[in-house]
Amino acid sequence: MIRILLAEDQVMVRQGLKMMVETDAEIKVTGEASHGKEAVSLCETQHFDVIIMDIRMPEMDGLEAARIIHSRWPDRKVLMLTTFNDDEYALEALKSGASGYMLKDAKPQELIKAIRSCLAGGLSLQDQVAAKVMPRLLNQQERTQDVNPTLTPRELDIIRRIGEGRSNKEISEELALSVGTIKNHITIILDKLELRDRTQIAIYAIRHNLV
Repeated sequence: MIRILLAEDQVMVRQGLKMMVETDAEIKVTGEASHGKEAVSLCETQHFDVIIMDIRMPEMDGLEAARIIHSRWPDRKVLMLTTFNDDEYALEALKSGASGYMLKDAKPQELIKAIRSCLAGGLSLQDQVAAKVMPRLLNQQERTQDVNPTLTPRELDIIRRIGEGRSNKEISEELALSVGTIKNHITIILDKLELRDRTQIAIYAIRHNLV
């Protein structure tokens, strides 16, 4: 059985999505959340294979919730489902760790296909979204090729979050590491990049398109 968490603030939309995905006998909605914070809390107590997440929600939006879920439970797939065919939203969703970005006008079979694709390690982008996003992703790939190759994935995660303006405490909570460990990583990052302080790290993140 494929266990789904639906995070959507509109009850009627949530009920409709549940009916859509459960037309597949192997898919079952085992959790529902009305905002991102509630989705994260449910992930702490239950296991889900895929989290279908709206972007705009109260308390905590889908992008922030996706970042937290991806950092704490990287084996769980996040599929963004929204009314906004916006390349900025789509790019932010992918940077947040989402495995797909679908529009709410998708047909039931398209949504089910996206769920299965995410579980198989694929990336699901609806055609009209992909048409906007792929050229920008290719351009960004060119700009990130000169990132220091000695940086580890964990160090890149921290650099991105510094570039987004997060404090050490916020970074530690998102990555489930102690503040002391984050400080140690930052010291190593400063040494590798020959920078003076976290402000220069933030500038580095922006210049290398890490945020």
